[in-house]
Amino acid sequence: METKLKQSNNPGEYYRRSEVSNSDLTELKNLLYPRVQYGDKEAAFRFGSLVDAIITEQKRVNYYRYTVDNEQYTEEEFNHAKEMHRALRMEASRDTFLAKVLEFADTQNFMVNHGQQFEYGEFSFTLDTRCKWDWWLPQFKFGGDLKTTFAESQAQFDEAVYFFDWDRSRAWYMDIAGSNRDFIYAISKKNCKIFKKYINRGDAIYNRGREKYEELAFQYWCLKLVI
Repeated sequence: METKLKQSNNPGEYYRRSEVSNSDLTELKNLLYPRVQYGDKEAAFRFGSLVDAIITEQKRVNYYRYTVDNEQYTEEEFNHAKEMHRALRMEASRDTFLAKVLEFADTQNFMVNHGQQFEYGEFSFTLDTRCKWDWWLPQFKFGGDLKTTFAESQAQFDEAVYFFDWDRSRAWYMDIAGSNRDFIYAISKKNCKIFKKYINRGDAIYNRGREKYEELAFQYWCLKLVI
């Protein structure tokens, strides 16, 4: 098994790769277990990409034209995203760990893991996998994720972690990297509150997320056999 950290300023490079990602598992889950989609998923992803870029990839952002790369946004969208960024920086003035993340973390690096070992029940198999980190702390060998959310309270955010399978994504990332810790910082689109979740290998969030991804990874492996 070989894990490699890749650094790239070209976001398209990651999405052109063929290794299995957490997003691939999500697409498979949606095919196997379709459920009602609430809200405008594409609009939510689009705005989240703007916030991600302002916080972690400012070189891609043109504040005069209201664009990220070639994607056009409105002035209102930019102002909202900048307000959320200010809320995160304000939180960092009270949260020492977040302050260190914003100052020292590498951003938007991706990892590939060729021949990653999986087990489902007592059956073993391998997949080539990938993940892209919002924040990666190389000196500590763990990283974390930035989210935008409609949650207005910590309790609502806790529910979102389970409902949107963010527990699965964090376990997936941890096991690709071989890290023992992980974290999520989320910014509310409703009230700009900051929500936090710290994950450790073996805790309830990690175990639940790993159980989720192992089932989907096995189904993905089976699907490859018949395609």
